[in-house]
Amino acid sequence: MSTQWKMSSYMKGAAMLTISALVIKLLSAVYRVPFQNMVGDEGFYIYQQIYPFIGMITTWTSVGFAVALAKLMSDYRAQGDEATVQKIKQVGFTYIGLLSVVIFLLFILGADWLAATMGDTKLAPLLRIGAVVILAMPFLALLKSIYQSTERLTPLALSQVVEQAVRVGFILVGALLVLQWTNDLYATGAVALFGASVGEAAGIVLLGWWLTKDERRLFTKTTSTLSTRSIVRDLTWISISASISSLFFLMLQLIDSLTVMNQLTVIGMDLQQAKETKGIYDRVQPLIQMGIVVTTSLAFALVPLIASRSKQQQGRGAMPFIQLSYRVAVLFGSAAAVGLILTMPYVNETLFQTRDLSEVLMVGSGQVLWLSLILLFMAILQGVGRIWRPTAWLVVALIVKVVGNSLLIANYGILGAALAGNIAMVVALAGIVYELKRQWPEALAGMSFYAGLALSLVVMTGTVVAVEVLLDSVVLDALPSRLQALGITLISVTLGVVVFLTITMKRQMLRPKEWYLLPFGKRLAGVQLLLNRKKG
Repeated sequence: MSTQWKMSSYMKGAAMLTISALVIKLLSAVYRVPFQNMVGDEGFYIYQQIYPFIGMITTWTSVGFAVALAKLMSDYRAQGDEATVQKIKQVGFTYIGLLSVVIFLLFILGADWLAATMGDTKLAPLLRIGAVVILAMPFLALLKSIYQSTERLTPLALSQVVEQAVRVGFILVGALLVLQWTNDLYATGAVALFGASVGEAAGIVLLGWWLTKDERRLFTKTTSTLSTRSIVRDLTWISISASISSLFFLMLQLIDSLTVMNQLTVIGMDLQQAKETKGIYDRVQPLIQMGIVVTTSLAFALVPLIASRSKQQQGRGAMPFIQLSYRVAVLFGSAAAVGLILTMPYVNETLFQTRDLSEVLMVGSGQVLWLSLILLFMAILQGVGRIWRPTAWLVVALIVKVVGNSLLIANYGILGAALAGNIAMVVALAGIVYELKRQWPEALAGMSFYAGLALSLVVMTGTVVAVEVLLDSVVLDALPSRLQALGITLISVTLGVVVFLTITMKRQMLRPKEWYLLPFGKRLAGVQLLLNRKKG
C-alpha cells in the first residue's frame, strides 16, 4: 500500500511539474507584451539587450546544475551511500558558489566593455544589476536538486510557478511605477532586470521553508571517499549537456545583442533609430516562444517513451514513437509558423500597437518550426546518451549566426538578422537529423504524410488570407485600427486552426491510438472518429 501511494504521489508530482513547465513558458513569453506596451520599442530594446545574459545564467542553474546534482545524488542514494550524497551536496554547493562569484565579478568588472561591445554604454549599469541574480545560483541549484533527487515534485512545481509569477509581477509593477516616477527607460529596464533576482529569491525562500531539518544540515562531516575532482567534472559536463538545447535559443539572442546594433549603425542608421529598430525586431522572440509552447508540449510527451523503448533489443523499439513525435512536431510546428506568417501584420498591431517591420517578423516566425524540431531531436538524442556530436552542430549554427549577421545585415538591414537566424537553425537541424539518422536510419515519415501536410497548409493559407481580406476591407473596416486588428487576428486564427485540424483529421495523419499518447489526445481522437464516421 505504501509503495502504491508513493507511486501515485510521484505521478501526481510529475503531472504538476509538466503543467508548471507549461505555465512558466507561457508566462515567460506573455509578460513581454504588456511590458513592451508600457516602455515602447526603445524600452523593449533595452530589456532585450540584457535578457539573454540573465536568461542563460538562470537556465544553466535551474535546468543544468539542478539536474546534474539531482542525477548524482539519485545514483548514490540508490546504492544506499548517503555519505557520498552528502559530499555531493557540499562539493556541488561550494563549486557552484565559487563559479557564481567569479561570473558575478566578471560581469561587474566587464560591464563597461560589454556595453561598449553592444554599442550602447548606457547598458553597463543594467548589466551590473542583472548580474545580482547570479549569486542565487548555488542556493537554487542545490534546493531544486534535493527535491528532484527525492522525487518530491509537487513542491518543486509549485515553487517554480511562484518564482516565475513573482518575477513577472515585479517586472510589470516595478516597471510601471519607475516609468511614472522617472520617465527614464534605462532605470525602468534596470528594475525589470532586477525582477529575476526577486523571483529567484522567492523560489529559494519557498523551497528552503519546505526542507526537513536533516536536509538543512549541509556541512556535516562525511566519510565518503569519492574525489572532489570527479564530482566537479561530472557536475560540469552533466549540467552543460542537460541545458544546452535550452541555452541555444538564448545564445542566438545573445549574438543579436552583441552584433545587431553595431551592424545597423555601420550601415548608416543613427543610434536612436537603431535602438528602436532592434526593439521592433525583438518582438519576434516572445512570438517564437508562444509558437513552440504547444508544439513542444505535445511532442515532448513521447520523449520518456522513446528513452525507455530505445533500450529494448526486440521489435522496432523506439522508432514508432520517434516517428510519431516527429509528425506531431512537424504538423503543429509548421501550422504555428505559417499561421504566424499569415497573420503577422494583425498580430503585430494587436500585441505591440503598430505594424512596423511586419515583414521582418514574418521571416523570423519561420524559426518556430526549426526550433521545435531542434529541441525535440536534442531531447531524444540526450535520452539515449548521444549529446556531444549534436551539441557540436549547435555550436556550428552559432558561428553561422555570427557570420550571417555580419554579411546579411550589411546587405538587407534588420531583415538580415532574421534571415541569419533561420539559416543558423536550418544548419543546426540538418546536423542533428544526420546524427539522429546514424542511430535510427529509418524514414521519419512517408510521402503521404507530407502530401497531407502540404494540402492542410495550402487550404489553411487560402482560408486565412480570404478571411483577412474580407474582414479588413469590408466587415471590420469601420473599427479603430487596433481593434480591427484584434478582430481579424481572433477570427482568422480560429478559422485557420479549425480548417487545419479538420483536414489533418479527415486524412487521419495521426491515427486515433496515436492521439491517445498525447496530452488532451483522447478528446481529439474522439473528434477524428466523429469526422470519419461513415454515414448510413
